[in-house]
Amino acid sequence: MALIITDECINCDVCEPECPNGAISQGEDIYVIDPARCTECVGHFERPQCVEVCPVECIHPDPDYREDHDTLYRKYVELNAGRSERA
Repeated sequence: MALIITDECINCDVCEPECPNGAISQGEDIYVIDPARCTECVGHFERPQCVEVCPVECIHPDPDYREDHDTLYRKYVELNAGRSERA
């Protein structure tokens, strides 16, 4: 499932550059995660990098976007289609 950043976010800016899919951006009050781009780092890393670096542990699974590992991997493939060809 995609991840969500809760209201405990302190806007420290450490999560945004860690996201390999560009799913994290500054929202109106706190950082937000685009569920269409979040793969929980499946395809890139073993664990979600934003969760690894968050100093206040405010990033959790989003219950509104339940996805299994295979679905997350398919999303990763779609998001990265053609990347190696452009390199």
